[in-house]
Amino acid sequence: MANFLLAYKGGGMAATEEEQAAAMEAWGSWFGSLGGAVVEAGAPFGGSATIGSDKSVGNGGTLTGYSVLTADSLDGAVGLAQGCPIFASGGSVEVYEAVEM
Repeated sequence: MANFLLAYKGGGMAATEEEQAAAMEAWGSWFGSLGGAVVEAGAPFGGSATIGSDKSVGNGGTLTGYSVLTADSLDGAVGLAQGCPIFASGGSVEVYEAVEM
């Protein structure tokens, strides 16, 4: 088993309280379906900055949040990520294997 970072990109914030509640329910349901695969539910991101190799600071990237899951393989982690609710709001997920050091 290995840990995998799910990096969320894009997606939109629900406009109404009802839509926000429905989105939170969808996320809760998805995390519930993952069971013991959830290492860390993660969090959405706020503002960000990018620091270049010359130490210059610019606007941040496009990541909007993260989660950490455990799976047998990258393909297994991708399979788990395919149920993510972010797709419903136009977002995407990048899946990265965390290499044990």
